[in-house]
Amino acid sequence: MERSFRIAPSILSADFLRLGEQVAAVQEAGAHQLHIDVMDGHFVDNISMGPLVARALKRIARVPLDVHLMITDPLKYLRPFIAAGASHITFHIEASSDPEECIRQLREQKVGVGLAVNPDTPAERVLDFVAQVDMILVMTVHPGFGGQSFIPQVLEKIKVLRGKEQEIRRRMNPRFALDIQVDGGIHLETAVEAAIAGANVFVAGNSIFGEPDPAAAVRAMARRLKELQSEEKP
Repeated sequence: MERSFRIAPSILSADFLRLGEQVAAVQEAGAHQLHIDVMDGHFVDNISMGPLVARALKRIARVPLDVHLMITDPLKYLRPFIAAGASHITFHIEASSDPEECIRQLREQKVGVGLAVNPDTPAERVLDFVAQVDMILVMTVHPGFGGQSFIPQVLEKIKVLRGKEQEIRRRMNPRFALDIQVDGGIHLETAVEAAIAGANVFVAGNSIFGEPDPAAAVRAMARRLKELQSEEKP
């Protein structure tokens, strides 16, 4: 099955003095969504941004807002981010909120549902939820800070998740399709590695906004992923 690759620039790495300008540039270059990393200083050792930033981005965004909640109690903050304009919200299996209730509320509000899994958490923790969500986010670094190095061992987790997708297709729903997102240390080479393993949504921060020309970085990644698809065709 051929999958559409999507690039999600992470605004955590953007220049906030030029945020509107940089967002406009990556959108024009073909970014498919904007990734918003939300950290509470408790679930991870960093504090980032809240619904106000999402609301401001919504005013200029022409692509979906992909909110990643790296917070202890995501259930408490689903509705504020939905109200701010989130198109898709991902929460962590390691968080304290009930995953079933988070999924239920997101479905009720017709918002895309994502479930994230940290590098040290086995894929088995999320397998029972695969059929209930739209996306699994496989963290390819330990969450909390940008600029970390990609952890190649997590690629096996992606393969396990693709295997579960195939099982659901055979047993329950032949039309079921799972997005697998990777986040952390993603650049041209690691994006290819993750894509070969089965990922199709790529969060990139420093490798886009850390470049002198973020738009050119988006186009380069899109071009390389398109080349990979051509290489894989018989």
